[in-house]
Amino acid sequence: MLTPHDTPQTPQAAQDAGPAPAPSPDADPLARERAHLAASRTALRAMREDVESLDITDVTANWVNAAVLGAQIDERIKSLADLAHTPLFFGRLDYVREVTADDESGPADGPYRAERFYIGRRHVHDPAGDPMVVDWRAPVSQPFYQASRTNPLDVALRRRFGYTGGEITAYEDEDLTASGDGGERTSRLLQQEIERPRVGPMRDIVATIQPEQDEIVRSGLSGTVCVQGGPGTGKTAVGLHRVAYLLYAHRERLARTGTLVIGPNDSFLHYIEQVLPALGELTVRQATVDTLVAHVPVTGADPAPTAIVKGDARMAEVLRRALRSHVGRPTESLVVVRGSRRWRVPADEITAMIEELLARDIRYGAAREALPQRVAHAVLVRMEQAGEAPDDRVQNAVARDRAVKALVKEVWPPVDPAKLVLRLLGDADFLRTHSEELLTDEERTALLWAKPFRGVKSARWSAADAVLIDEARDLVERTPSLGHVVLDEAQDLSPMQYRAVGRRCSTGSATVLGDLAQGTTAWATPAWPEALRHLGKPDALVEELTAGFRVPREVIAYASRLLPAIAPGLAEVRSVRESPGSLRIVRTEAGTLLAALEEACRAALAHQGSTGLIVPDSVTDEARAILTSAGLSPLAPGEETRPDARLTLVPASLAKGLEYDYVVLAEPSALVAAEPTREAGLRRLYVGLTRAVSGLTVVHEEELPKELG
Repeated sequence: MLTPHDTPQTPQAAQDAGPAPAPSPDADPLARERAHLAASRTALRAMREDVESLDITDVTANWVNAAVLGAQIDERIKSLADLAHTPLFFGRLDYVREVTADDESGPADGPYRAERFYIGRRHVHDPAGDPMVVDWRAPVSQPFYQASRTNPLDVALRRRFGYTGGEITAYEDEDLTASGDGGERTSRLLQQEIERPRVGPMRDIVATIQPEQDEIVRSGLSGTVCVQGGPGTGKTAVGLHRVAYLLYAHRERLARTGTLVIGPNDSFLHYIEQVLPALGELTVRQATVDTLVAHVPVTGADPAPTAIVKGDARMAEVLRRALRSHVGRPTESLVVVRGSRRWRVPADEITAMIEELLARDIRYGAAREALPQRVAHAVLVRMEQAGEAPDDRVQNAVARDRAVKALVKEVWPPVDPAKLVLRLLGDADFLRTHSEELLTDEERTALLWAKPFRGVKSARWSAADAVLIDEARDLVERTPSLGHVVLDEAQDLSPMQYRAVGRRCSTGSATVLGDLAQGTTAWATPAWPEALRHLGKPDALVEELTAGFRVPREVIAYASRLLPAIAPGLAEVRSVRESPGSLRIVRTEAGTLLAALEEACRAALAHQGSTGLIVPDSVTDEARAILTSAGLSPLAPGEETRPDARLTLVPASLAKGLEYDYVVLAEPSALVAAEPTREAGLRRLYVGLTRAVSGLTVVHEEELPKELG
């Protein structure tokens, strides 16, 4: 068996070696790796300079081509940026393969040949075109995540690197050819990377992707994948890395069709917005469901019973019926004058055309455009029967005839989607007619506005109304589809919101991420098969992540006491991290809660990393005033990109998807009571309890919820 060139070294030994002054690369393996990092950075700089020096003056036909090519060059330059604190490579693979008789690829070490690859966030090559760093998404890199002692995948040695301030300070080798019990050992550097303090926005996990995560990341573009994952299982990171992988494997296709990441709120999107750029992907759009359907200004809010009905999938059929009710039938024959001739199309023949278009169930606008052509064709048939020889130009002229246009306007009038929804919510008779046998009288009463609004601009639209308008718009005209959509925190979407997202990937695929135990809306998803059916992806593959990497074992075990009450069929997350002392429960005297919260925050800030104070929404302002007067100056969610981001004050309703090294959670019972139902409150509490990476302190005056034991 081939012996690796560098002597395997433990992490501690590598760290003890330290950044010795100018060691000889031939004598010190760590110095050799540092030299390779320096050479790789030099090569990356040369790649960037090559692109910057391109002269496109004589290669573009016009200014449009020049602008497009210039934008592509600018994007390429940005993707080749060398971020000082982002290592170019994080691992190394030493492959070993047997030399065959017809192998002409150069000298070998005995009967075997070594192939060494450095694995990093992007591809880097030297001036001759030989790779110095291989993109983590390339097929040759996959064994870095999948190889094991029981299945080495032709890998002799896997090396992980430890960094401080962008410089290599340690390395750790794993000999995959070693004999023994075959048991897998936990990488110390891997553990350190997972536990590294979370200051600032979310970072990529490209150096710590686990085998079960890697299988999801590299799943094909053609299929939709739904990932059920508890807190700390890395489902959000898996979804973002899957986008990066798909853009690598199918770049041309996705460049044409586009990609989109959908998050629950703007704070969450700010938190994750740096992950894809760090992986070299700069073109992925991010949005919330509300921004996708922002066809009208949202200035109102619905009570939960009303929002539940508006979000029900039955509303799609109500809208369809209401829209099709605008289609009429002619009562008289159509007469088209062409020169000295008059051509008559009977009313019953036009009615048959209308019925045929309705039976095809094509979109309202497409059918409205097709009707004049159908009528014009009927006129051309009569012309041909009379001995004339009309061509397509004549048919188009007939379709534009004043009489034909007047007929179409009468029997198939244009419909404004917002006005259609306005009438449904403001006209009791109209709503009753088109929801017969679909909605109950109580549901219709919940839908109707207390007072009708005169127009679209004066109406107080809610977020659920905007989704209804989006559905109506799609009934009129097809919504453009993207190549791939990532939907995070999907468990909180209503059926109508799923339909809105599904329209954006109707001809593409999706990655659906969520945790049924964290559903906090009144319309939260009860089961993934139902949600995927509303999304239009009933055949999606459902994967479950149960290994936790973020939340300490003591914290996730405490939060999991709530699972029997909020998600009895869900598997408990098994955390790989044991951290004694990571959970503290503090009972305070009456009237001293805010002072105790300040004390707990100061204790958390004494540690390295970020701190999140999660409070019931109703006490956010009071908590901010206390902390500010104490000189702690908390940030709001989404402001974590600031360099002074240490303490963030988080209303409980915005905590989902965020993570902090230390979390102080205030008054669990008040947090539960703030929600419409106890189950929703317990779900909200479960979310808050699982935001911590290193430690959780629960501060309370009231008795804890009985579900916590």
